[in-house]
Amino acid sequence: MDIESQPPVLELRKFVAPEFVFGNGARQLAVQYALNFGARRVFVATDPGVIRAGWVEPLLHDLEQEGIGATIYDEISPNPRDFEVMRGAEIFEKEHCNLIIAVGGGSPMDCAKGIGIVHTNKKHVLSFEGVDEVGVSGPPLICIPTTAGTAAEVSQFSIINDIQRKVKIALISKKLVPDAALIDPFVTTTMDAYLTACTGMDALTHAVEAYCSNANSPITDVHALQAISLIPRFLLAATQHPDDLTARGQMMLASLHAGLAFSNTSLGAVHAMAHSLGGFLGLPHGECNALLLEHVVAKNFDAVPERYFKIAETLGCYDPSDPYETKRKRLIEGLAGLRRQVGITKSLGQLGVRVEDIPQLAGKAIKDPCMATNPCFLSQVEVEAIYAAAL
Repeated sequence: MDIESQPPVLELRKFVAPEFVFGNGARQLAVQYALNFGARRVFVATDPGVIRAGWVEPLLHDLEQEGIGATIYDEISPNPRDFEVMRGAEIFEKEHCNLIIAVGGGSPMDCAKGIGIVHTNKKHVLSFEGVDEVGVSGPPLICIPTTAGTAAEVSQFSIINDIQRKVKIALISKKLVPDAALIDPFVTTTMDAYLTACTGMDALTHAVEAYCSNANSPITDVHALQAISLIPRFLLAATQHPDDLTARGQMMLASLHAGLAFSNTSLGAVHAMAHSLGGFLGLPHGECNALLLEHVVAKNFDAVPERYFKIAETLGCYDPSDPYETKRKRLIEGLAGLRRQVGITKSLGQLGVRVEDIPQLAGKAIKDPCMATNPCFLSQVEVEAIYAAAL
């Protein structure tokens, strides 16, 4: 049998993941890992909200106890901007740091990845846009995620806002994979209900897009489907009962599974369109994904119906006896119903998107690298129609 005629399960696929520790108390291993990586002075990438929540001070105390100095960098926006990365790299070098610990959601972790590669490659962060454009890996990077959704702590992605072009760009390289991820569900207890909902829907979008990506594999499918099975069971409880560690832990596990999947398959039109919205209007990433997901699924459905049937079955909104169009409708309604159930009810129009913005948004979305792995080709006109449907 030649290579071209091998069954799909034998197709070449690469799977990349960092070392990670999962469970309550994982964050407390940060100093041990820092010592293992030879830390002399640690650059702590975070944001003001994480500092207020109390997750940075214990880390600084533990570093001090081991005689390791630290520099805090918290000038990071919810959609990290290119100049914030460049400023961070400047401070990293000035303070003679040799290791980065990112504490926070996707924004501090993405910014930290950018800071690291700017430092080692001596190039502007925007020069790394696209796939495999990073020449030299950054300094050791330890990630402590404080949200359950972005999975930046295990991914090959860094999303940075190009302020001049007003678009979020994707940097994709295995050299962006953190060296260690300390995934502690307890730290997510300080998220408010709406952030919990948005990050949870982000994780669901990761899993759905990974499962339907044209770069899927049997290995990534396992992780994607496990995430899809967990989220409808635990997301609502996590939003309503923030101290429920069972729900928090299962949502963090779902995020991890989804991250391992999408990091190795890339994503699709939902993320391409959300990146455009985040860069142009500064809208929250998870909220954009939540509002776009059902509309993109409706458009993509005919390209890979069997995969969407499996997603519907995993979500619990599938009846094999239903006619094709009913199966499609039930999945779309199931996704929309979960979104509304967790309190994400505004439209893109209510968030400030105008009809006249749509051509520009679509023009940027179709150039996003995530479009390459969408299960079907979408023209600019088709992307404009999806935005319009979500208004």
